[in-house]
Amino acid sequence: MSYDAIIVGGSYAGIAAALQLARARRRVLVIDEGIRRNRFAQHSHGFLGQDGRPPGDIAAEARDQLMRYPTVTWETGRAEGAERTDKGFRVTDADGRVHAGRRLLLAVGVIDDLPAIPGLAERWGRSVFHCPYCHGYELMQGRIGVVAVSGQSMHHALMLPDWGPTTLLLNGAFEPDADQSAHLARRGVAVEAEHIAGIGGDPAEVALADGRTLSFAGLFVLPKSRVASPLAAQLGCLNEDGPLGAYIRTDATQETSVPGVFACGDAARAAGSVALAVGAGTIAGTALHRSLLFCDDEELFARP
Repeated sequence: MSYDAIIVGGSYAGIAAALQLARARRRVLVIDEGIRRNRFAQHSHGFLGQDGRPPGDIAAEARDQLMRYPTVTWETGRAEGAERTDKGFRVTDADGRVHAGRRLLLAVGVIDDLPAIPGLAERWGRSVFHCPYCHGYELMQGRIGVVAVSGQSMHHALMLPDWGPTTLLLNGAFEPDADQSAHLARRGVAVEAEHIAGIGGDPAEVALADGRTLSFAGLFVLPKSRVASPLAAQLGCLNEDGPLGAYIRTDATQETSVPGVFACGDAARAAGSVALAVGAGTIAGTALHRSLLFCDDEELFARP
């Protein structure tokens, strides 16, 4: 079957895009492998009307609402390959099935590469976080630790005193210079230079290499991230370099450097949240629909 649009990724951004197209009565295929970035978090915050709900519940309800539209098909699985044709795109899934579509939208998300500190990954999304706006309030102004990964961790350390007394755990990642140290002092941030041996306890007990233990209500860390699918690279989409990793370059309509390919969500921006993903997906879905209406396919796919 040929679709007006194939959407790879069925989390918040992908569903938001699909909803716009479904409401325009377009034939849409969503291919989703069911691995949301925020699957480790117990609650989602900062999204209007959904504050405090489990993120899986938000995604499940959104999918149920989307599937009420008869022009939408949902395939659970992984898209392994994508290529342009003279009529659009072909996407091959992990079972070898080939799907054709006039336009392609990548809402593939990212993978977070966490620091290799014993006990950190087990607490990711529960007491170790990356977004203060998503999780800082619930720490109730308790002690907060920032696990440094590079000089970029200064950003976290300078923000987080608004949510609680903050300690920057350098862990050998970098050494603040005189100006940075002065800025940390002005914000009341304590600095711990000892290396971290591991993280235990509930919510977070940081064991230092010298035998001391520091207790925190929560920890924050900036993991490196990478696009979770090879499709953008296969198609030749250009990337942008962000502070935490590369992401897919898009214009104001969420179209990539490859004509007819759109991208949205965390894979197409330097920072992410549920609210931002839904907004970007809405933009992408409506822009893709306008492309179907106003762009001549023969001319579009004749472009390099």
